[in-house]
Amino acid sequence: MAASRINSNNSDSQPLGRYTGRMASPRSHRRDFLKGKAAAQVIAHVAAQAADSPGEFVPPIGPEHYQVKLSRRAMACEFEIWLNAGEYPHGSTTALEALDLVDQIEQQLTVYRDTSEICGLNRAATAGPMEVEPHLFELLAQSIELSRLTEGAFDITAGPLSELWGFKRRAGRLPSADEITAVQARVGVQHLALDLERSTIHFLREGIEINLGGIGKGYALDRCTRLFDAAGIADYLFHGGNSSLLARGSNASRPDGGWSIGVRNPLKPQRYLGELILRDRALSTSGSGTQFFVHGDNRYGHILDPRTGWPAEGVLSTTVVAPTAAEAEALSTAFYVLGPEATRTWCAERQHIGCLMLCPGETAGSMTWRCFNLTPDVWRSHADDSSGCSTHGIGPFSLG
Repeated sequence: MAASRINSNNSDSQPLGRYTGRMASPRSHRRDFLKGKAAAQVIAHVAAQAADSPGEFVPPIGPEHYQVKLSRRAMACEFEIWLNAGEYPHGSTTALEALDLVDQIEQQLTVYRDTSEICGLNRAATAGPMEVEPHLFELLAQSIELSRLTEGAFDITAGPLSELWGFKRRAGRLPSADEITAVQARVGVQHLALDLERSTIHFLREGIEINLGGIGKGYALDRCTRLFDAAGIADYLFHGGNSSLLARGSNASRPDGGWSIGVRNPLKPQRYLGELILRDRALSTSGSGTQFFVHGDNRYGHILDPRTGWPAEGVLSTTVVAPTAAEAEALSTAFYVLGPEATRTWCAERQHIGCLMLCPGETAGSMTWRCFNLTPDVWRSHADDSSGCSTHGIGPFSLG
């Protein structure tokens, strides 16, 4: 099992929100534990069994409720699981199992380890059909379907474009039109052939590569829900990499039971735009606020349009609410590429998908937002209020 840590923290300023309150006394009795007051004893017990498993106590909103956080670094980011303290005696054990599963999924999906299954496919699937592990095969089929539904705005074969623009090495460069045309010949899910009966994949063109970085974290979260379901754990929040999140059941620290996600202003990160309230839903956000380069007078972000080979423009960020984390992650990228009007049309035909899109305003330093299929009980705007959201926050622009 990968190394983890569990510790307690009574700081007033927590990394996923602004909470105040005092820690439960280490002398708390069993009845206090059952009320979620004896979080420190839970941590000490689990720490004795798994010496390095990340986690800390966060006293969220009131003195009667605490939350346990367990976390681990994977997929080049931090995965965090939040549980209502004392609700499930085996909650921490199951959470650690989920984090172990994330590690296993990373080993399977990464393109940075030659031993991964994805790298094996990229090396040999051009020569002929290759059998794929069942869960991964389902993910590939889902990815191809999402590419079809978004008319190529999401594409798991677009990795060579990212490499061409230098984003894979974090060293941006402006390629020539001829270079882009040449690489685009190796992009497109139409070059992937799946055999549903044999669970095989065949690359139909030389130079095709699969990269699941645009859906992998969400897929990992979805896979872990099966562990929680099997263990009878119905209430938790699980996020990966400050961009993908899955909320299940009730948050005991809120009267309405929802898991609240603060959305920061990408132009003024110290201010909140509002909050998204999740119940049995997933969320993902995409933006190019941190990964970009400037060439001449132009700014080029890392989110590329697979259909043109150029960075997508006209959007600051997209946040998608969907039934599954894999859907949310893939669609947040696709909607960023598609832009507001195409996204409006897409969501109008699929009421179960919600989107908050932030776009540049008409004047420098201004911004507008578009909401699609987000009802008032899900999206609550606090446009000019920097203190209105005491919430968990995630996202590349500090959606938290």
